[in-house]
Amino acid sequence: MAGVVDADTHIAESEGMWQLIDKEMYPRRPVLVSVSDDTLYKNLNAFWLIDGNIFPRPAGRGGFSLITPSASKREQSRGDIHIACREITNPEARLKDMDRLGIEIQVIYPTLFLIYLTDDAKLEAALCRAYNRWIADACAKSQGRLRWVVVPPLRSIEDSINEIRWGKEHGAVGVIFKGIEGNLTLDNPYFFPIYREANDLDLSICIHTGAGAPALMGLFDLERNHTFGHIRVLPLFAFRDLIHNKIPELFPGLRFGFIEAAAGWVPYLIHVLRRLFRERWTFASSVDLFREYRLYVACEADEDISYLAKYTGEDHLMIGSDYGHNDPSKEPQLVATMRAREDVPPRLIEKILCENPRRFYTL
Repeated sequence: MAGVVDADTHIAESEGMWQLIDKEMYPRRPVLVSVSDDTLYKNLNAFWLIDGNIFPRPAGRGGFSLITPSASKREQSRGDIHIACREITNPEARLKDMDRLGIEIQVIYPTLFLIYLTDDAKLEAALCRAYNRWIADACAKSQGRLRWVVVPPLRSIEDSINEIRWGKEHGAVGVIFKGIEGNLTLDNPYFFPIYREANDLDLSICIHTGAGAPALMGLFDLERNHTFGHIRVLPLFAFRDLIHNKIPELFPGLRFGFIEAAAGWVPYLIHVLRRLFRERWTFASSVDLFREYRLYVACEADEDISYLAKYTGEDHLMIGSDYGHNDPSKEPQLVATMRAREDVPPRLIEKILCENPRRFYTL
């Protein structure tokens, strides 16, 4: 029987990663800086300095918290996951942790790259190349149990396609997007060459929560609004726009996944889209929409999964633990929690844990 696939886990980017940055960009690599822990930022007292900006931004408008860099007092004091596992500087230790949790395969997403980092296309390309090569090398030491998604430098289509091709040759299983990228929604034809390349290489488009739209970030205050408006809901925008503009029909083999945004929004957006299309809605049911458009959604362990499966179908739900992160999305005992649920048929639970993510990521 196939083992469990954790469809959404993370790495904490480490200082060693930036030693791989292009030689001409080395002076502009992310630099680790720290401050006293008696400031407004408290124990989030270490940051990456990138082109004059700090990441994370743990207070105020457009704020966000990250598990990188690991040098912050908060990350140093965590007792749940060892830093070597979070950074994957010791892949063997991470595999042992997976064994403890009952996980056969983890699919790894970035952390720093969930945030809009720079307007500079050359710097972005250098950062992405360093990340992709670092994570590919780490995963190559895992006997196939750690898999990764390409971070494309989207300000350059040529560089993005080069990274996607390199990633496919080095074990990548998808291409990450945020729900909005810069000032473009994901239905924009600008992204079509990337979708076409992913389609041809049998790589999934993985739309993860993240702060991809700078115009939204300044609207929301972290203390009052948390990150709902500028991070959490962006994949929902992508779902609506991709379907409304029938983008999956242009790339008939391409799979689209919506990651770490939960799945409870699916019935609402199906309702919105049906009313928008009205007599032009051609699907007999929303299950047909998910099947024909090859759509997958990562649910959370405490959602009404049986109800949601009526909309997505049993074959298009998967789940991730958010391993590495330390926020409300995490589900550290993912396997035990799911298999303890008596309100969800065991067959459906096993599909979500094992079969569906394998199909989405073509494992």
